[in-house]
Amino acid sequence: MNMTNGNKTWIVTGASSGLGLALAEAALNAGERVVGTARRADRFDALKARYGDQFLAIEHDVRDTSTAAQVVERALETFGRVDVLVNNAGAGQVGAAEEVTDEQLRDMLEQHLFGPAAYVRAVLPHMRDNRSGAIVQMSSQGGRMSFPAVGSYSAGKFALEGWSEALAGEVEPFGVRVLIVEPSRFRTGFNASDVLNTAEQNATYDEVIGAVRSNMAEADGIQEGDPDRAAHAIRDILDAPDAPLRLPLGAEAVRNLTRVYQRDLDDVQKWATVSQSADFPGLPPAARAF
Repeated sequence: MNMTNGNKTWIVTGASSGLGLALAEAALNAGERVVGTARRADRFDALKARYGDQFLAIEHDVRDTSTAAQVVERALETFGRVDVLVNNAGAGQVGAAEEVTDEQLRDMLEQHLFGPAAYVRAVLPHMRDNRSGAIVQMSSQGGRMSFPAVGSYSAGKFALEGWSEALAGEVEPFGVRVLIVEPSRFRTGFNASDVLNTAEQNATYDEVIGAVRSNMAEADGIQEGDPDRAAHAIRDILDAPDAPLRLPLGAEAVRNLTRVYQRDLDDVQKWATVSQSADFPGLPPAARAF
């Protein structure tokens, strides 16, 4: 699909800041049309003033899955088509497993799995009928690796990636592409104290995750990733005929994911004999089920 002909319509959730805003502006500057969502529509005043009818602002909380379809319907009514869905809305959360409540854990899943899933279900009939479209799932390097204090956030992103990998195989025959983006730290408001969620702290874990808490807060404003350059990288990948399913974004993501993949491969190979010993002996390898 050619993303540079100026005739595309995007839906970008969480488009009022960060990577969502960068993607929205990149599309608008290319002459394309954007439907942007945010919890507060007044955060779009500048975009509306600058781009006029080229931009449609809709107030929507991604956790409200019951009304995601209404956003898609308004996009179709206004612009007649949806070519790219970017599931970007979400937030980070810091807290050890014992600190994070059920409500906080569910909130991560609602923002990073159930919300995106509702948008995908709403837009897919249109994309299937057109036999064209792209679904961009904004995950994280934390969607393929995790570490103490970010388990609840990673739970949502891991779930999104597993769900999206299956989705990619389901929609490919209809000409619909899925791209899972795995950013490292980008200079957005993600780490800001009024954005990043923090569980009630248990002093027992101070020595275990205290440094992580501090690092997350101190990174605000000095992250190495450039949102505008990220937006152009994503657009370039969507144009590539051999685009990957997953796109690590940022040098840190490339380093970290390379290390994690190698570690996991080493473990599989090291323990392969033990793993294989769990099968019934003497049977031929099972036929691939997919």
